[in-house]
Amino acid sequence: MENNEKICQSCCMPLNNPDIVGTEANGEKNQDYCIYCYNEGEFTQPKTTLNMMIDISSKIWAEKDPNVTVEQAKAQLEKKLPLLKRWCK
Repeated sequence: MENNEKICQSCCMPLNNPDIVGTEANGEKNQDYCIYCYNEGEFTQPKTTLNMMIDISSKIWAEKDPNVTVEQAKAQLEKKLPLLKRWCK
């Protein structure tokens, strides 16, 4: 992932496709989140914890990228996700 690449501030998914950018309640695009995390002005899974998101995202990443294991993805996400807007406190 490139440093200047726009990513979802919840799951770290690249936001390089306008079709996966989340939406506000009025239908406008929300440039911070993907549609899988944020849709129609709300988080799609509001009770998801940071650790749950790391587990979910690491499995998806490993499924999509044959060069990355779940363990490798999890190690990267454990570093990156706590710094994202949704999780940073």
